[in-house]
Amino acid sequence: MSKKWNKERKDEEYYKKAKKENYHSRASYKLLQLNNKFNIIKKGDIVLDLGAAPGGWSQIALDKVGEEGLVIGVDLQRIKPMEGNNFIGITGDFTSEETVEEIFEITGRKVDIILSDASPKLSGVKDVDQVRALDLALGVLKISGLILKSHGSLIMKAFQGEEFETLLKEIKKEFKIVKTTKPPSSRKKSVEMYVVAKNKVNI
Repeated sequence: MSKKWNKERKDEEYYKKAKKENYHSRASYKLLQLNNKFNIIKKGDIVLDLGAAPGGWSQIALDKVGEEGLVIGVDLQRIKPMEGNNFIGITGDFTSEETVEEIFEITGRKVDIILSDASPKLSGVKDVDQVRALDLALGVLKISGLILKSHGSLIMKAFQGEEFETLLKEIKKEFKIVKTTKPPSSRKKSVEMYVVAKNKVNI
């Protein structure tokens, strides 16, 4: 990363707010704003956060589910420690069968909500990156088919481009309500979008 990029990031409003309010990342505000708008996460929910590191979304989810709920974060990278004993971090590949089995062992049932703010490793080549982003998003959708309960909800990052409509078509096959949005804390120049899907159907 360039020195200019690092300076812009540290001068940015949500970066400063995250530091001040002890959030693990500025991304916390994206989920906070999405949940305030769509009212997805509720007390007592079991939430699965895919691509969770460093833990910004898990922090918000923990606050929303309360002591009665549970948040499971999965990432190949280290997830920062969380307060309370109702967060479980798994270091691993969330697309693997072993990880899915481990999640089931923890929960004993399907989860209420799946979250994913995961991004693929970008190459800088537009066509390649769009395919990688689609593959990752479809991986999240595949897991939701396995581990998300009927009528459950999904909030996930996607990227605008030629493959975006392809992804939306696949999501609409599995959820009754599908909305796309860009929260205020998402950088204006970013091509990221967020998909909020509710009422998963049995296929």
